[in-house]
Amino acid sequence: MCIQHELNSEQVIKTTHINNRRYLGSKYRLLPFITKVVLDNCEGVHTFADIFAGTGAVASAFTDKQIITNDNLYSNYISHLAWFSPQEYSHEKIARMIAFYNESYVVGENYMSDNFSDTFFCRADCRKIGFIREDIEARFVSGDINERERALLITSLVYAADRIANTCGHYDAYRQGAGFEKVLELPVPLPAEKLHAGNHCYNEDANELVKRISADLVYIDPPYNSRQYCDAYHLLENIARWEKPDVSGVARKMDRTNLKSDYCTRKAAVAFEDLVQNIDAKYILLSYNNMASKGNGRSNAKICDEDIMRTLSAKGEVRVFTKNYKPFSAGKSEINEHEERLFLCIC
Repeated sequence: MCIQHELNSEQVIKTTHINNRRYLGSKYRLLPFITKVVLDNCEGVHTFADIFAGTGAVASAFTDKQIITNDNLYSNYISHLAWFSPQEYSHEKIARMIAFYNESYVVGENYMSDNFSDTFFCRADCRKIGFIREDIEARFVSGDINERERALLITSLVYAADRIANTCGHYDAYRQGAGFEKVLELPVPLPAEKLHAGNHCYNEDANELVKRISADLVYIDPPYNSRQYCDAYHLLENIARWEKPDVSGVARKMDRTNLKSDYCTRKAAVAFEDLVQNIDAKYILLSYNNMASKGNGRSNAKICDEDIMRTLSAKGEVRVFTKNYKPFSAGKSEINEHEERLFLCIC
C-alpha cells in the first residue's frame, strides 16, 4: 500500500543525464577521443550503430545522426529507449509522476522488500522500489503511459536505485554492516531534444543482429575480460525486467544463464571473427584495451591483438589509435600503462 504525502508545490525535482550512472567499461570520458577519430577519419557517416551499447554513452555523442543501439541487458535497452527513441512523450507527465513517487511513503511488503531488504537497500527503499516498479507496469498496461514514457520512468528508477545502492558500483556483493544513509529520490531524465526519426533500439545478441542491419559506421565495444555484465548488474536487470524471479545466494542473484556473453570466455576470438564477417558497414570502429597480459586472470583481455588485426584486416584497411586511460573499476587493482585503443577498419 502507498500513502501519498501532500505534494509540495515548491518541491525541486532533480534531473539526470545519460552519463549519471556508474558502469564498468563506460567510455563517457573517452568521447572526445572517439569523436575525433571518427571526425578525422570517417566520411559520409549518417548512420551510427553501437551494438554493445551499455548505458548508451557513446551513442549519445552521435545524436545528430541516425542511431542504432543494442545491448543484451534489458536494463540497458530500456535506457536506450528512454534516451534515443523518437517516440513522443510528455515531459510534464513524467515530472508529475516522479514527484508523486518521490513524495510517496510505502507500507506493506512486495517482491523487492521480500527478497532484498537490508542488503543493497534498506527495507523502506525496497518497499518503495517495488511499489514504483509495479505502478509503472500497471500504468503501461492500462494505456496511461506509452512505451517511451515507461522507459523513462524505469530509467529514472534504475538511476535512482544505483545512486543509493550499498555497493561499490556493481552488484556481485553488498557491504556487510554498512548503514543506509541515502534515500531513494527519482530524477527526471533529460534526453536530447532533437532525435532522428529513424533511430532503433535492440535487445539482442549482437552477432545475430548484425546479420539484419547495416550502418555507415558500426562501433564495437564488447566485454573485454571474464567479468560478466549480467553478474555485475543482475539487480538492476531484475528491476528493469520485473519478472519477479526466484533469487538465491548472498547477493540475491536471479538465473542469468541466457545473459552470459561469449566475449567473456575463451570463445571470444571466434565470436569476434563471426561478428566482423557479418557486419555491413563502411567503417568498423572497435574499442579494445591493452589488457591482454596485464592485471590478474579475470582482468586479462580475452582477444589478443593478433586475432584483432587478423580479423579486421580481412575486412579492410586497419588504423590504430591509442590513449592512456584509467577506467572505472569495481576492484582495487592499479593497472600501469593502461591504454584504450581504437581499431578503425575501413571496409
